[in-house]
This record gives sequence, structure tokens and C-alpha cells, in this order.
Amino acid sequence: MADWQLVADLVFADLVLWIPDSKGGFIAAGHARPSSDATIFYRDITGSQIRKDWAQQVKSAFEDGRVVEDRTTSTEDGLTTRLTAIPVRRKLSTKSEEVSKSPIAVVTRHTNLSEVKVPNRLQLNYLACGYELLTMMSEGNYPDFSNPTGPRRGAPRANDGLLRLDVDGLVTFASPNGLSAFNRLGIKGELEGQSLATASTPVLKNRNVDESLPLVLTGRAPWRTDMESRNVTLTVRAIPLRKGAERTGAIVLCRDVTELRRQERELITKDATIREIHHRVKNNLQTVASLLRIQARRSKSQEAKESLQQAMRRVSAIALVHDTLSEGLNQDVNFDEVFDRILMLATEVASSMNTSVRTILDGKFGQLKSELATPLAVALTEVITNAVEHGLADRSGVVAVNAERNAKQLIITVSDNGKGLEGGQVGAGLGTQIIRTLIEGELRGTIFWSSPSDGGARVVISLPL
Repeated sequence: MADWQLVADLVFADLVLWIPDSKGGFIAAGHARPSSDATIFYRDITGSQIRKDWAQQVKSAFEDGRVVEDRTTSTEDGLTTRLTAIPVRRKLSTKSEEVSKSPIAVVTRHTNLSEVKVPNRLQLNYLACGYELLTMMSEGNYPDFSNPTGPRRGAPRANDGLLRLDVDGLVTFASPNGLSAFNRLGIKGELEGQSLATASTPVLKNRNVDESLPLVLTGRAPWRTDMESRNVTLTVRAIPLRKGAERTGAIVLCRDVTELRRQERELITKDATIREIHHRVKNNLQTVASLLRIQARRSKSQEAKESLQQAMRRVSAIALVHDTLSEGLNQDVNFDEVFDRILMLATEVASSMNTSVRTILDGKFGQLKSELATPLAVALTEVITNAVEHGLADRSGVVAVNAERNAKQLIITVSDNGKGLEGGQVGAGLGTQIIRTLIEGELRGTIFWSSPSDGGARVVISLPL
């Protein structure tokens, strides 16, 4: 289904994919409308059971493994239509040319006969290519397993530009849009009768080209690549045509993606700029933290020294998030990496107090948006630092962190085996105020402190996602 829109456009008809159900009938698994002509079905019929007047044809195609065309016509919403049932076969593996003996599904082509037209040369070539792809579908040769499934952004369609090649790579037909696209690339004159690869060589000379380009331009491989001249970028896709095991030619689709590639380059440049900004912010914050550390060491007042050290840790926690953001394109943060470094800060606090702390982490935080990650990093730094400084002030112990995440919320539990809360009440210091402001105000979450009966302290933070 990822590759059958092309067929619908080439045969100017609706396509419906039928798969057998458990009751001996068929159910519609997909519906493709042609972009080259008006659709017959104004409502998507995916998921519906097969109609009685189509069932016999589809059943015959599925059981006999051959194309069944209804010479009679039926009426759909006042339109006269013709139905053709094509069996779908598939290669058994990527390493074998062997095809499933029995069909795995049936595609029906619904052609509108209400508007009698004398087909022009473009339509005749489209139809010929479409019929060959339908035949290849019934033989298990289309779509091709070896066709690399890259991003579909900018993928060419039939109306963007189509060329037909013979087995030697000579152009036998070029649609007006296809010819115009290659003319803009720099190829002068007509393409028909020429080798597409030979005609493209002067334009692409002295330019870096994908090594697969010759295979695409000769129609030998079912791949897609880009062609670039000085001012124009074409994306080109080849679809080899086969009759049985023999290659008979190819379809080459092309699309002018100059503006699209320019926008992508701009996005890459902007992403690199944003990463550089995060890197510089991280460096500046680390410089601030270093200045605070130096000032703390020189301070003669114990109270001032502790305040400066706390400020240093808060700045370092913010720097951790910017450090993570500077490493990738995504503006989401892998908070598990950030939290590992927060736990290292807790170990540093313990060592400065001549105690040892063992930290345990259970569960995963996962990816968080940067606007959530920064305040959460600072808040958790405060919570864990409080557990080490106050709960485990004169002893060694354990700080355990549990993270539980679902689609709607993140619940974080921090507990220690220290002396617990004095009088069962949390203090009213600056650290507690910072935690409340960040969790309840900025993150719109809740926080609850308690002293379990078995000792220690526990902090439960709940954040909406």
C-alpha cells in the first residue's frame, strides 16, 4: 500500500485492496484514489465487507491466481464503471526470486466509463505503464523488496514528471512535466531517443553524485536519489519493469525539489546554530559555577560558603540540561542521562561532608521536553542535596529514587534512611521554597514530604505530562 498510489495515478482509476476474512468473504484493507482523475468513491470504503456483485470476480482472482476482468459494467453513484480484479503475489524472501504460488490478496481496479475520452499520447503511456505494474503485482515483482524505504519527503509522483526507458536505458517517452524538469536541470532539447544517463553526464560533470545514480538513470535498480546542477535539484526514482524474470525497461519519476532541499539545508543550519547556542550557554553556566566555587573557597563565613556552594550546584544542574541539548538535533532531553549526573553531584556533597552515600535508581524518566527538564533538574538537585545534607548529615546511608511514567504523568519518589523530618514537618528554608516554586508553580505538579514509620524521609513528586 505504500507504493500503490503510483498505480492508481497511472491507470486513472480507484484501487481497492481486498484480503480474505474468516467467513470466506473479503474485507477492504485499503483504498487509493487517483490524483490524475476524478474518484468514483467519494467515501473511503476501507474496512467494509465486499459487495455481492464484486465477490465472485474477487474470489475467482484469489483462487485461480489470474486477472479477472468484468466485461459488463455496473453503476456507482450514477457513474458507469468497469471492475478488474488483479491477484497480489509476494516474493517469499529478500534473498530469493521465488514467489508465493497462491495470491495473498486481490486488488480491484474501478474504471470510470461515464466520460468517453479519446486518450492522448500522455494517457496512453500512463496506462501502458500502469498495466505493466499491475501485471508485475500479480507476478510478485512489484513492489520490489530491494527498494530502500527511506524518508518519503519529496518523493516524486506520476504527475510530477515521468519518463519511460527501454531495456538499454533509452528514453521512449517523456511527459511534459518530466521534460521540463530535466530542461531546468540543464539538459537542452528533447530527451526521447537519447540515453538518459548520457544526456545527464555534461550537466552533472564536476559535481558530487550519488554512486547509485547511474543505476537509477538506466532503470536497472529500484532506487531513488537526487541530481543537482548549479541552481536546480531533482529527486529521481527508477522502477524497473519486468516480464517474469526478464527486465523489459523502466519507469523514471522525477520532481523538482530545489525549494524543498533549500528549506532542509536552512533547517539543518538552524539546528546547528541552536546546538551551538546550547553549548555556549552550558559553557557560560559552568564558568559561573566555577566562579561561585572559587568564591566559596575564599569565603571565611561558613554560612556564606554553604550558600555559594548551593548556588553553584543549582547553576550546574541547569548546565547539565543545556549540555544534553547541545549533543543532538532533538529539543527533547533524555532525562535519564541528566539524572545520572545529578546523582554524581549528590556524591560530591557527601564527600565534602566526610560521609559516603550510595544512590539507587529504579525506573526510567524517558524523554522530556527541555522546558520541563530544566526546572525538574534543579528541583531534584535540591531534593537529593537536602537528603544528603540534612537526612544523612552525620552518617553514611542510601538515597533511593524511583521513577514511574505513563502516558499522563511522571511520579518520582526520593527516599533516604537518614534521621527523617524534624517533628514530621518539612523546613521552610530557601531550598524548600525553590522546590515548591518549581514543582507546583512552573511544572504544575504536586509534592509531598513524609517520614515513614521505619525511619528516614520520603518525597513524592507527581508531574502531569
